[in-house]
Amino acid sequence: MKIFKIFFGLLFILFAYFQYNDPDSAVWIFTYSIAGLACYMSLRELWPSWIFYVLAAGYIIAAILQWPPEFEGVFWGETQMRSLNIELARESLGLAICSATMAVLGKWG
Repeated sequence: MKIFKIFFGLLFILFAYFQYNDPDSAVWIFTYSIAGLACYMSLRELWPSWIFYVLAAGYIIAAILQWPPEFEGVFWGETQMRSLNIELARESLGLAICSATMAVLGKWG
């Protein structure tokens, strides 16, 4: 479990770093930094499990709200956005990853 926490903590910090050139970078850097902080707090056993469940619920609600009106995929091989729907799908997927990780930390962390 320790490797899981370190892996996802570093992954979320990397996700936050990749947001530096996004038009709404402050929102996403904050979002992924909170997930990275949660991994650290779980690693050090400083937060009770209910906090991770609250974070998981918040992230999944945000992922649902962020879901694009028309799913066009995420197009992993492209760096350019062909449409807003692709950007929304990627953001929703990132939030879902955060939610799943927080749920695991709450249950087994």
